[in-house]
Amino acid sequence: MKRSLFADLILLSVALIWGTTFLIVQHAVQALPPLAFNGIRFTGAALLFFIILVFVHRDWLKHMNTKLLWHGFVLGVLLFGGYGFQTYGLLYTTSSNAGFITGLSVVLVPFFSMWFLRQRLNWIAWLSAAVALIGLFLLSTGGASLSINFGDLLVLLCAICFALQIVATGRYAPEHPTLLLVTIQLGTVGILGIIGSILLEDTGTMQDWIHLASQPEVLMALGITLLFGTAFAFWAQTYCQKYTSPARVAIIFAMEPVFAGITGYIWGNEKLGVTAIIGCVLMFISMLIAELRPSGQHASEPSAERLERAN
Repeated sequence: MKRSLFADLILLSVALIWGTTFLIVQHAVQALPPLAFNGIRFTGAALLFFIILVFVHRDWLKHMNTKLLWHGFVLGVLLFGGYGFQTYGLLYTTSSNAGFITGLSVVLVPFFSMWFLRQRLNWIAWLSAAVALIGLFLLSTGGASLSINFGDLLVLLCAICFALQIVATGRYAPEHPTLLLVTIQLGTVGILGIIGSILLEDTGTMQDWIHLASQPEVLMALGITLLFGTAFAFWAQTYCQKYTSPARVAIIFAMEPVFAGITGYIWGNEKLGVTAIIGCVLMFISMLIAELRPSGQHASEPSAERLERAN
């Protein structure tokens, strides 16, 4: 199996994890505010990787340098911005608007790849992004029109942050050991989340934090998302982006709302209308289109040999 195809399958499993854990997180943040939840979640994942580095891969620590710290910090800030803008955008807009606008990252990633990475994208990338965008619109809105408000602008900033994080990961991942880069990225998100929660959320004292975090639904959500939705997911993204393009990563990650919709239908008693089902089908089609290979070398995809030399 080609490394690029294997990477795409791993990234699809990440989208599956994020989509299927959406309901769990949704219930957990009813007890523990979102920034506090993400602060604990990302800090815990970073500590887990740090322990692995110290006791299993201590020799990797010699690769720590200012460039690595800066790249990890940039990725962390972008990721934190995506989660933060989305969380507060949802206070002022509908979940359908937020779902579709967040999905705009599917289209933003190819543009950012051209601007920042100087990548030339083939027609397959654009066709796949267009089909995915239509599918996201149908899935998120049921075909109804969008009404733009302040919350939508915040979610648009979220989409920009997520798109830039995917593009930046494609740029930085080949230059550094995966585990080191992910540890710094997740640690940055965790620290910013905790600081943001202290400043912006009413969580009370440290004892109140502990009490809220010890609720059964919160503990379960933290355990699942820390191990799978955070530690594994972002390690997988950082590693796999050495072997696939940012544009294809965006298409694959756009499958998250499809898996979330299916999960909500099966376990959350949510309804999927005909329009939403058509949207899901289009999303699957867009992912299949992204796997097509035109004749010739893909300028948009990393060279496996070049990446091996970089590592």
